[in-house]
Amino acid sequence: MSTTATLDRAAVEQIVRQIVTASDSPAATDEPNLIVSISARHVHLTDEHVEALFGAGRTLTPMKDLYQDGFYAAEETVMVVGPRKRMLPSVRVLGPTRPYSQVELAFTDAISLGLDLPVRASGDLEGTPGCVLIGPNGAVQIDQGVIRAERHVHMNFDAAAQYGVKNHDRMHLRITSGACTTVLEDLLVRADETSKLEVHIDTDEGNAANLDKATRVKLVKK
Repeated sequence: MSTTATLDRAAVEQIVRQIVTASDSPAATDEPNLIVSISARHVHLTDEHVEALFGAGRTLTPMKDLYQDGFYAAEETVMVVGPRKRMLPSVRVLGPTRPYSQVELAFTDAISLGLDLPVRASGDLEGTPGCVLIGPNGAVQIDQGVIRAERHVHMNFDAAAQYGVKNHDRMHLRITSGACTTVLEDLLVRADETSKLEVHIDTDEGNAANLDKATRVKLVKK
C-alpha cells in the first residue's frame, strides 16, 4: 500500500515538473520585453558535486535553454533529502555549474522536507540549512545552501535607468488576474550589463496570484 502511494506521488510530481519546466511563458504585459517566470524548485551544483552524483568525468547535459542567455535546465536530476528522511525526488539541476551548491525551494517544498528555510538572495548562504543530495552515482551532503529564493527581477543597466532604479533596489509587481489580483512587494533588483528583463517568483507565489490567467503584469518602482 505504501509503495503504491510513493509511486503515485512521484508520478504526480513528474507531471507537475514537466508542466513547469515546459512553461517559461510570461503573463500578458503592458511593458514590452517584461517576462514573469515561475522558478520551480531546482538545484545548482559545483563541478565536484556533479562528478560525485553522476560519475567521474561527468558534466551537465543541457536539455533546455532558459530565458537568460547562457543558463539552461539540465537533463540531470537529484533527490533532495531533508530531516527525518523526508525527500523530494527528481529535482532538476540547472547549469552551468557554480562555485557552490545551492538548493532553491518554495515554502510548501520546505514544509514537505521538514525544513524551516530563510528567504535569501541567490548566493547568500551563510547560516542556511543543509541537506543530502542523491544521484545515480552517489550522494553528497551540503552543510548549508538550502533556501527559499527571494523574489527578484533581472534587468540590464539601460532598463534599470528607464525604471529609475539601480542594482539592489526594490520594486513591486502587480499581477492582475481577476479575483486573484496580487501585488508582490519588495522584489530585489538584480541589474547588470547583459541581463534580459525578467521577474522570477516561486511556484507558491505564482499559484497564489494565478499567474497563468493573468491579464496584465506591471513593475512599479518602490
